[in-house]
Amino acid sequence: MGMGTNKDRNAISDINVTPLVDVMLVLLVIFMVTAPMMQQGIKLDLPKARAQNLPGAENKVLISIDASKKIYLGKTEIPIERLEEVIKNNERIKTDKEVYLYADRTLPYGFVIKIMGLLKDAGAENVGLVTYPEDEK
Repeated sequence: MGMGTNKDRNAISDINVTPLVDVMLVLLVIFMVTAPMMQQGIKLDLPKARAQNLPGAENKVLISIDASKKIYLGKTEIPIERLEEVIKNNERIKTDKEVYLYADRTLPYGFVIKIMGLLKDAGAENVGLVTYPEDEK
């Protein structure tokens, strides 16, 4: 009887870890593939209300595009053909390489992406999209 209990104890201690290792390796591969994608994503800032300021936004460059595709740097209108030149020569963008983009919701997606591309080409490495909740009028 003493021999039988010893055998049972050994059987319990030999847990098969192969499935666990397989799962861990699959998770590792998934994280390795998705990590670079997460870094390339577009930063979305979702303030709770229009009245709230983005953290540090008053010191950032704000580009606005209205429904008629007019582009503004702060309150100054800039023709699209001069946008890249103006961004390249902006001292604040040269130092912190960050721009906040507020685009009217009625604008075509492709146009907004085109402007984001221009901003990136001009040296704005981080383009943050400023959005508001749906019920905000």
